[in-house]
This record gives sequence, structure tokens and C-alpha cells, in this order.
Amino acid sequence: MRKYFVTGLLVLVPLAITAWVLHLVISTMDQSLLLIPERWLDKKHRPSGLGTILTVLAVFLTGLLTNNLVGNFMVRQWEKLLHRIPVVSSLYGSVKQVSDTLFSDSGNAFRKAVLIPYPHAGSRTIAFLTGAPAVEVAKYLDEEHISVYVPTTPNPTSGYFLMLPKKDVIELDMSVDAALKYIVSMGVVVPEQNLT
Repeated sequence: MRKYFVTGLLVLVPLAITAWVLHLVISTMDQSLLLIPERWLDKKHRPSGLGTILTVLAVFLTGLLTNNLVGNFMVRQWEKLLHRIPVVSSLYGSVKQVSDTLFSDSGNAFRKAVLIPYPHAGSRTIAFLTGAPAVEVAKYLDEEHISVYVPTTPNPTSGYFLMLPKKDVIELDMSVDAALKYIVSMGVVVPEQNLT
């Protein structure tokens, strides 16, 4: 009896979580319909997901229009304006920097999967190499340090930023994608060994 229940859970839980996440994403994107005047929308015959389609279309068109000389110029002018507004400037600048790093083709937010001592010397966890400490910070460190991001399980979008002595960090022969799957699955999905 217990075996069948566990088997059912193993099949249904991933499906339920996937459906829940998709529902959350689609309902959030449907909020873009609030930008359209009500008189243009027929609430009785409006298909679910119309906002999602409009959002994806708006993102695509924005990318298409800004990928030329005129569009690029307009984006630069818009950003100059945003950088002059006190609170918006710091917020927009930080978000833009992170999104450029994460989403650009040349960006490498997570360069390498590494093994570090965390949360104390007797235990280990997987982290991602993000770079070196800033010059202002590095001058106060007595030896060479590296910067790492330690994701939490099962939600890797939250985590901790640490600066550790380079000698304490072990580089893993594991892709960033494989390491992320390993972390999100709480160690259940073990990466395949490279037999090269």
C-alpha cells in the first residue's frame, strides 16, 4: 500500500509543481492586460493566456526595435534620463547590471561549480565562482580570495555571497547546469561522471 502511494507521489508531485509554476507565470503575465483600456476587451470572450501572449510579443518587439541603430540610441537616452533620478538611478543601475550579467550571451554569472567549506569548516557545499573581491575589499584581505555564490536548496535564486581564501576552494569537474540540478534536487539527482 505504502509503495503505491509513494510511487503515485513521485509521479504527481513534479506534475503538480510544474502546473503550479506555469499557472503562476501565466497569471502574472496576464496582468499586462490591465494596461489595455477595458472598453477594448470583451471579458466574456477573452481567452486565458492572452496577457501572456501579449507580454511575450511586447518583449520580442522591444528586442527587435532596440536591436538597430535608432532603437539603441533611444534606449541609451532613456537610460541617461533614469540615471538622473536619485532613487531610480541606483535601483535601475543595480538591476540592469545583474540582468546584463545573467542574460547576455557573453555574460558568465556563474563561471564554475566549486566545493567550499560551509556553513562551518567541517561541512562542504557546492557554490558557484563569480569572480574576485573588489579592489577596495581585497586590500584588507591577507591572502588571495575569490567570490562565490552559495545557492539555497531547493530555491537557488536565494543564497549567500561569500569571499573565501582561494586555497579553501576546490574546483569541480561539473558543469554549472549539472551542479544546479544537483542543488535543486537536494542531492537526489546525481550528475553523471565524465568518462573522458
